Amino acid sequence: MYQFDYQRAGSVADAASALSANSEAKLLAGGQTLLPTLKQRLAQPSSVVDLGGVAELKSISKDGDKIVIGAMATHAEVAANADVASAIPALAKLAGGIGDPQVRHRGTIGGSLANNDPSADYPTAVLALNATVVTNQRQIGADDYFQGMFGTALEENEIITAVHFPVPGFAGYEKIEQRASRYPLVGVFVAKPAGSSDVRVAVTGAGGDGVFRCGPVEAALTANFSGSAARGVSVDANGLKGDTHGSAD
Repeated sequence: MYQFDYQRAGSVADAASALSANSEAKLLAGGQTLLPTLKQRLAQPSSVVDLGGVAELKSISKDGDKIVIGAMATHAEVAANADVASAIPALAKLAGGIGDPQVRHRGTIGGSLANNDPSADYPTAVLALNATVVTNQRQIGADDYFQGMFGTALEENEIITAVHFPVPGFAGYEKIEQRASRYPLVGVFVAKPAGSSDVRVAVTGAGGDGVFRCGPVEAALTANFSGSAARGVSVDANGLKGDTHGSAD
């Protein structure tokens, strides 16, 4: 580690003010990415602004036909929340399968989405459910939010405050995981909006440019919403990534 200033924000406004006052400041949510990069000196901000004390970012509720999750809600809290489990059980399942108990009790949904790791679980839920990422400045639709590997639509000093998930007619999430880290080698989230035949399918872990929507599978499931319809679909390996666990093909 190295020397830096530590600030514990009491509100979103406090955090935004701290970021504006120091262009080198970084936000600390659950710390699952930032703390390791600090230890390895891959990131060396002069100031770290901790969001852990901002109570307004921790709520989870059902608001009409959507689930609203505060950015600082942990994976464990999302997985255990009765409203989430009732309205979008696939989202509760996804959250409960992230990492190990230590990660689930520290990591946050806002931190995950701000980082946009190409093998993170949450981006598939946001993209497939066509969720809205709410910040201290605006609302960003899922199709506009993700912008390549580790890239997002967030501007400098913009802070995620919540995510709005529409309650679907159907949703499911499955992944093939790396057994040590439980990161998905491939994770697929399927969502069919209530009252609509248009199916959205999001894939993590496999895309060379991060999370993506899989058009061929979407088309097959929109035409015939059954497992047999998707089973015969082939996906072009161009644009997929290969690693020690498997080739793009």
